Amino acid sequence: MARPQLMDGKALAERIRAEVAEEVKELGEVGLTTVLVGDDPASEIYIRRKQEAAREAGILSRDYRLAEDTTEEELLALIAELNADDSVDGILVQLPLPEHIDEAGVIDAVDPTKDVDGFHPLNAGKLFLGQDGLVAATPTGIMTLLDEYEVPLVGARAVVVGRSAIVGKPVALLLLGRHATVTICHSRTADLAEHTQAADVLVVATGHAGLITPDMVKEGATVIDVGMNRTEEGLRGDVDPAAAERAGLMTPVPGGVGPMTIASLLRNTVKAARARAVLRSRRSCKLFGGSVPGPSFVV
Repeated sequence: MARPQLMDGKALAERIRAEVAEEVKELGEVGLTTVLVGDDPASEIYIRRKQEAAREAGILSRDYRLAEDTTEEELLALIAELNADDSVDGILVQLPLPEHIDEAGVIDAVDPTKDVDGFHPLNAGKLFLGQDGLVAATPTGIMTLLDEYEVPLVGARAVVVGRSAIVGKPVALLLLGRHATVTICHSRTADLAEHTQAADVLVVATGHAGLITPDMVKEGATVIDVGMNRTEEGLRGDVDPAAAERAGLMTPVPGGVGPMTIASLLRNTVKAARARAVLRSRRSCKLFGGSVPGPSFVV
């Protein structure tokens, strides 16, 4: 049996962040604003890392920290201000939100051209239709990793364990768009192992440490472990690390998908900035009777 290879998401993410920094220099000015409501420790860590990465790439970053008891109306008012602020290219509202705030309503309120999380229904719909748009950072990072390691996808049997709107569903659509044969499994799936053992590409995003055991992995498969679970033994993925002995390729936890998520978020911010720059050019040209074709994902 060939020795398993760990997929180095950290090294790839560093390269992407360097590329983003060059693009930011070319654009001149790119702005990202994050919003955190409450004091959830995990969310604070995620926001800090995103802000640090943005600053390192030369992105002008702002961070709004709102109290736990902030009303939905107050949050929506802030989002409306950010939507109208031309210096803001990307808006990221950290989830989850406090229970008294309607997450779906907040996601809907973000300008879809600034929705660098890729959660807005317009962007989700464009992904479903195979159109260009802003796609959630984690699924995008997963696809970039698969491409980096030249994992064959056309005709491959891909199994996605987890059906969240943030990872499971979008990555399934991205894999389908690359002509993989895709199966989505979830908490109600009968005989999960039967499906995972047949997967050439296995993506696991459930939030349950060690859910996938080595015997559930096909020999030589590519395994993408999205899980980030804090346990007494430390940070653990959704896949037992011993599964790497059966897999051909596997992402480690940490150091696999996590760094790629942040790098992909930065890429989305630059993509949004480029699209908005074209949109501004179109408006300017109209004033003088000219025209400039716009990016396909801007409405």
